[in-house]
Amino acid sequence: MDVAPAPHEVTELLRAWGAGDQKALTRLTPLVHEELRRLAHRYMALERPGHTLQTTALVNEAYLRLVGVHGVTWQNRAHFFALCAGMMRRILTDFARARNYQERGGGQAPLALEESRLGTGPRGSADLLALDDALKGLQKLDPRKSQVVELRFFGGLSVEQTAEVLKVSPETVLRDWRTAKAWLYRELGGDHHHAA
Repeated sequence: MDVAPAPHEVTELLRAWGAGDQKALTRLTPLVHEELRRLAHRYMALERPGHTLQTTALVNEAYLRLVGVHGVTWQNRAHFFALCAGMMRRILTDFARARNYQERGGGQAPLALEESRLGTGPRGSADLLALDDALKGLQKLDPRKSQVVELRFFGGLSVEQTAEVLKVSPETVLRDWRTAKAWLYRELGGDHHHAA
């Protein structure tokens, strides 16, 4: 049975890689691979059944993009996975747009912005595109609230981890999360009373 790497081990390797040590990336990859697969699985659970992009392909594409990232001063493993979550979101939305999955809604229930609902059933690419568009709108209004949604909903980070990445208090994250969910529900045509 594999033993999960200690968070400080991952952080040390990230910082060494950020400083230009390519050997650190080679050592880091197997340590974070399973976590990246779990993250990709969360994303794929939001997609429709039979999606042609598979979890492994999403992980591989994110890894290829990650290798091209330079000049990042890694804070810790939560920061790393937050960046990976953003990459995976962009990969899936780019893929959906390229495949012309532009129908919005298609008779599906609105996308739930609750961590407990993640992974309970597949969602269509139309939902992901609608959420991506809404997040871009929120990004223009309030970049931090948009980041909170990306880190919590897509990245699966806890309130404390999100606070650490954004360098704010957990109370600020909770406030931003509630406000952002209410705003997104309104934008996506859902019932904002369930967003709090």
